[in-house]
Parts: sequence; C-alpha cells; structure tokens
Amino acid sequence: MRWGCHLPRASWSPGLGRVLQPADERIPFLIHWSWPLKGERPLGSPRAFIRHNGSSVGNGPSSGRHGQLFRGIAASEAIQRHRHNLAEWFSRLPREERQFGPTFALDTVHVDPVIRESTPDELLRPLAELALERQPPSAGLPPLALSQLFDPDACGRRVQTVVLYGTVGTGKSTLVRKMVLDWCYGRLPAFELLIPFSCEDLSSLGHAPTSLYQLVAQRYIPLKEILPLMAAAGSRLLFVLHGLEHLNLNFSLASTGLCSDPEKPEAPAAIIVNLLRKYMLPEASILVTTRPSAIGRIPSKYVGRYGVICGFSDTNLQKLYFQLRLNQPDCGPGAGAVSVTPAQRDHLVQMLTRNLEGHHQIAAACFLPSYCWLVCATLHFLHAPTPAGQTLTSIYTSFLRLNFSGEMLDSTDPSKLSLMAYAARTMGKLAYEGVSSRKTYFSEEDVRGCLEAGVQTEEEFQLLHVFRRDALRFFLAPCVEPGHAGTFVFTVPAMQEYLAALYIVLGLRKTTLQRVGKEVAELVGRVGEDVSLVLGIMAKLLPLRALPLLFNLLKVVPRVFGRMVGKSREAVAQAMVLEMFREEDYYNDDVLDQMGASILGVEGPRRHPDEPPDDEVFELFPMFMGGLLSAHNRAVLAQLGCPIKTLDALENAQAIKKKLGKLGRQVLPPSELLDHLFFHYEFQNQRFSAEVLGSLLQLNLAGVRMTPLKCTVVAAVLGSGRHALDEVNLASCQLDPAGLRTLMPVFLRARKLGLQLNSLGPEACRDLRDLLLHDQCQVTTLRLSNNPLTVAGVALLLEGLAGNTSLKHLSLLHTGLGDEGLELLAAQLDRNQQLQELNVAYNGAGDTAALALAKAAWKHPSLELLH
Repeated sequence: MRWGCHLPRASWSPGLGRVLQPADERIPFLIHWSWPLKGERPLGSPRAFIRHNGSSVGNGPSSGRHGQLFRGIAASEAIQRHRHNLAEWFSRLPREERQFGPTFALDTVHVDPVIRESTPDELLRPLAELALERQPPSAGLPPLALSQLFDPDACGRRVQTVVLYGTVGTGKSTLVRKMVLDWCYGRLPAFELLIPFSCEDLSSLGHAPTSLYQLVAQRYIPLKEILPLMAAAGSRLLFVLHGLEHLNLNFSLASTGLCSDPEKPEAPAAIIVNLLRKYMLPEASILVTTRPSAIGRIPSKYVGRYGVICGFSDTNLQKLYFQLRLNQPDCGPGAGAVSVTPAQRDHLVQMLTRNLEGHHQIAAACFLPSYCWLVCATLHFLHAPTPAGQTLTSIYTSFLRLNFSGEMLDSTDPSKLSLMAYAARTMGKLAYEGVSSRKTYFSEEDVRGCLEAGVQTEEEFQLLHVFRRDALRFFLAPCVEPGHAGTFVFTVPAMQEYLAALYIVLGLRKTTLQRVGKEVAELVGRVGEDVSLVLGIMAKLLPLRALPLLFNLLKVVPRVFGRMVGKSREAVAQAMVLEMFREEDYYNDDVLDQMGASILGVEGPRRHPDEPPDDEVFELFPMFMGGLLSAHNRAVLAQLGCPIKTLDALENAQAIKKKLGKLGRQVLPPSELLDHLFFHYEFQNQRFSAEVLGSLLQLNLAGVRMTPLKCTVVAAVLGSGRHALDEVNLASCQLDPAGLRTLMPVFLRARKLGLQLNSLGPEACRDLRDLLLHDQCQVTTLRLSNNPLTVAGVALLLEGLAGNTSLKHLSLLHTGLGDEGLELLAAQLDRNQQLQELNVAYNGAGDTAALALAKAAWKHPSLELLH
C-alpha cells in the first residue's frame, strides 16, 4: 500500500415535514434542503468566513435591508424568516463532520474551488477516450468568483441563466450551499429573494401536476405571503436548481408546451423547462448545477454562461483547506483520551504540506476537494481521539455515501441503476484484478477491459458513456510518477483495496461455472415444483424408470450449486487470510503506520530514483473485507444501492473464521499481530473475535509505536475477553499514561506485563497503582525497567504493592530511584508479603541505601532474589 474537500455532496430528498429532524449517520449530508424550517429566533451574527479567491461576499447592504419590492413590514418579516430557516437547516452537520470538533463549522473552513468559464464549443469537443485528462482551460477566460457569475458577458449582454457543471467530487453542492448561506447572512445583496430547489426532490414528484407557487409554498412556508410579489421581482429573484441530472427535461414544444402562468398546475419538469425558456418569470435569475453528462439537456441558447468547476487545481488551495480543517480544536476527550495539542496539529499540517510539495501523486488526488476531506478524515482517525465505533472502513463507506447517496447513474435509463452499484461492478473488478496480480498501475487497455466487459446493448454503452464523463475521474487519476507515463492509478491507493473488498463481499466475482450454475439453479427453482409434480404422476402411470432419476436430479441441482457457492466463499476467505499472513510482509510497518506515512510522507532521505521499488503491499484489503461485513457498513451500503444480504454476510464470516482458526494460531511478529487485531477491530463483532482469538495466550507488540488509536484497537478487541493472557509485552512502544488507561482492560487479563523502555514517569505510576489495587488484577510479573519513575513514582507503586496479592516478580532496573527511592522501598517493603523477586539494579545506589534494602529483603518472608 502506497499513500493513502470539497465538502461532501448534498443529497436532497422530497419532504414536506414541518419538524426539523436531527442530523445523524442515517441522513445523507445536507439531505432535504428543500424542507420547510420553522425557527423563529432572529438570525444571529454571521460566522467569520475564511475565503480564498472566488468569494461571493459583497459590499452590499446587510440582511436587514431589502429593496423596494419587499419594503413592507409583512414582506420583510417573511423574507427574514425564510433567511433564518435556510441558514438553520444548511448549518446542520452530519455525524461525519461532527467528529472534527465541537467548534467545527463548514462556514469557517470553506475554500472555494476554482471555477473557469466554459464555452459551447468546448462542450461539443469530443471527450478524451477515458475522460481522465484534465481539460485545458479556455484561452483568455480567467477564473470566476461566485460574485461574478451573473456579471454581463464579454459582449455586454445581461446573464440570467448560469450552468455550473463538474464531475463527482468537485464541489458543486458545497458551492450551492455557500451561496445559500451567503444570501442568508446578507452577503449577496444583488438578490432580494433566493429559492433553492433540489432536482432530486422535484423528480420524485413524477408527473403529478402542480404549480410553481405551490412548489414554493409547500417547501418554504414563510414565502406564502409574498407569492404574488415574485412575478415583479425581476432579476433580484434567484432560483437555484441543484442536480439537474435527476430531471429528464424535454424542450420540444410537442412534449412540453409553453406556460407563463406560475399558478397553473403542470408537471414539475415542465415548470423547470418554462423557467429555463424564460417564458415563465422571464426576468428571474437561475443558477443550475449538474454533472457533465446532463449539460446537453438544456439547449445552449437558453444559457447565458457556462462554468466548469475545476476543483483544487492550485495546490495552495489544498494547503489552505488542510490548514483550516486540521487546526480545528478536538472534541472533548473521553475516558482515558487526550486531545491533540496545537503543536501536534501544526506538525501534521507541516508534514502534509511538505508531502504535497514533493509527492505529486497525492497532490493530483487532492485536485478533487472530496479527497481532501478523505485525507483529513483519515488523519483525524489516526491521530485524534477516536469516536466509539468508528473504523477505517466506516470512514471510506461514509465518504462514498457523502458523494454518491441517492445518485443514479442515468435518470433517463429505465433500470434506475445506482451510480455506486455501477462503480462497484466496474471499478471493483479493476481493483480486484490489481490486488490479485499485485499491481497498482493500469494501462488504458486494463481500464477499458474492465469498463467494457459484458457491454453489448446500446443502453449499456450509454450508461458507460455517462459513467466515463461523470465519475471515472473520481476513482482513477493519471499517474504522474516518473517512469509510469500513460498509466492510471486509483485516486488514493487505499481506495483500490476498498473497492476490491467491496467487489468480493457483494458477490460480483464469479467464475463462468458459477454464473452458469446460478442460472440453471434459478431456472430449476422456478419450475422445479411443477415439473416434479408432473413427473411424479407420469411415474405412476407409465413404467419409465428414467423419470424418477430425473425427478431426483431436479432436487440435486440447487444443492450442488449451493456447495459450489460455499467452495467459492472458502476460496475467497483463504485468499484473504493468506494476504493477511504473508511472510513477505512480516517485518514491515503495521497498516496504520503505513497509512500515516503514505499521507504525511516519511521523514528522512527520499528513495534514490535508481533504487528498486518495494513489492506492492495490500494489507488493507483483508481489513476492508472484514469491515464491510459489519452491520453498520452494510446498512450504509444498502443506502448506496449495494446491499449485502445478512445470510451472505454470515456465511462469509463463517468461512473467514474457519480459515483464521487454522492460520491464526501461528506466532506472528508484533506488527503483523497488530494487523490481525486491527482486522477484528474493523469487523466489529465481539463474538467472532472471542472465538477466533480464544487461543491467543501471548500479546507481543514490542517495538510497535502504540498511538492512541492502536491502544483503542487493542483494548476494543481484547479487553472483553475472558481467558487470561500469559504475557503482554509492550516494551519500547512509546506508551504514555493515556495509553495505559486505555489498555487497562487488557492489563487485567495479563499474568506477565512488560512495560520496559517506554519513558513512563511518575504520572504513569498512578495508573499502575490502580492496576495493582484492582480486585481483578492477576499480574504476577511486572517489568518497568528503563523508565524514569523516580522517587515520586515508586511511592505510588508501593501503595499498590501494599494492597496487591498477585505480584511476585517486580523489575525496577534503571528507573532513576537513587538513594532516596531505595530507602523508601526498604522502609515499606514489608507491606507486601507475596513478592519473590525484586530487581533494582542500575539505580545509582549508595552503600547506605543498598545495605538498608538488603536488610529489608533478608527479613522479608517471601522474597527470594534481590538484584
């Protein structure tokens, strides 16, 4: 595995509810933008916006002043309530964003992506073969700021309709959201009234007739009072139509007749068509966002300006995004957790910035703002206190939900295939073939082969064309590394392993025999009962011996297919377990360190260009497989149109458990053992882990850098076990007191506990004292050598020794006790009556202190050995 935002897209849904629902993990980001909001409190002071380049902030009047149109008291109050309701709703954060801290707000970390003006000629130009190359910006057309979208064009003509388009992940939803919030806080003085519509919401209404005024009144109740004034608002009325790809528009007069009356009931698509024709409310301003494949649904003669959203094409925008988001204060620490300090956050930002400057592939990935979000979320997971239940797999699943929830590949296609399901089938196939052949670079032929596999009909080619234009760049990027020109890589390497795992757990990998067998079994299942009944009657009437044989064969075929599927699951489980326990990976870093290094880079000299590269490592692939089988991730995948049946998940888990039971008993190096525990952490199934790890008697993680996340992983997986651990070796793990508190449930199961070489000081001794005094403590050997415990630390340890009945061997070698510490130990040694061995060598003992301790040891009833 080599190196491992746009703020995620909006998924609006229909809804006319009057109660503001709390945002949680089940509600897609910015869902239900067009629900009415009923708050009545005055609109608070706007948040401080930190903007770069394309700011929509203007110098116009504040939100409390309106033009002559809405000068009346009733109209002004209605507009103010509308502003407040929109601001209240658009400021809500999903769970994925709340993890970044209690003071985190998208307002304060927004960085506008680059928008460049496009032309109809550029839109008609043939698309690149794989739609991966960045299209060169139009000559002489500078970037557009949000406040410039409706400026007159080059010929001085007034612009009334603007179409912004961009592929998945470029930031369309975030731009719309920012424009709405800017208007709510009075920073878009050019418009007195802004009405956002979700095209996904409108498409859910089907062909049911309704009027424009009804659409507005149902979604924005405060505007009922000013509906008659909308027709006279002119260009100061702005309609925002987000996600045009969800609507199937037909501009032919034969299909959609002319209608200028906003009170006349029509199909929602017909209302939008007449708005865009400028036949209904001809003076109103309109902003449309869409994916590239749907641009042609609006004839160019109705569009005043096209703008292509280019993402963070400037690395300075990426750096600014990371600085703003990663420098947010953390959530309050939970039990045993410690927040990341400002110095640590600054260090993360500095390392990431250096890696962006020197590692061009990560900069190419962060060209999409959504991947900037993924990088920040991953770093937050690796370095900040981890919310309960959060896993790496859940971060990637949530990332896809934030970008693809509710997205169909093509709304005009009768199959209504979800975009994520199509990506899992095509990109998942490419990802799995790469994992199985151990490669991360793909030729154009490789990509085309996976995309076009099984495509035969005109409808399938149309779906492929839409996917290429709208989403292929989200998953694949041109490789910019030296020596790999003309190849493609997954946007982030971990995404390849995630999609490969998704391809497997969805059951998309099938051999020809399995596909034929499934079809035969389904056919037999459909007609089996009827045919069996007929054959049974014929067997009684006619002396045909072959009929009973055929009758039995009909029963056997489904069983044979079931066994074939079972063998396939066992083969997948075998491949996954072998990938997890590859001997070639035994002495590399654990997967969490690998992931951090891939994002932040490795401190030290860079690899020489002539030095042969390391073999490709895919150790995250089995982790993602386990994580995708967890109940939470299966629920989110179902929202994306990729359901995993519970029975299939159980059978896959049984096959994996069978293979892990055989290979998991071998003694593993520390880094591989942590990877094994991380797999169980991702799986989030305590019963499964307890059965598989029931034979684990020695936990040897010596030399593994135990970050707060790794301590959480070990405690979550092993803390609830019942059997005792013969030995827990955490020597030289850079443990701190917070890590000790997190690992306390594991320490209570240990008989031998090794904590040497960890720089533990007196504060850590307070937690060790609590361990020794715990009524479930069964530690018989405690090694604390080479830790600066000092006199203060040994005083706390003596309190624990006084009330402990299990400890027999204690090592305090080279712990900085000095004469004072040894004399204190000699004076209170008799408070413990079970100690058999004590090691206090290399503590700078003088003759007096050493003699006093020797006398105390001589008098001790159980002490047999004193070093």
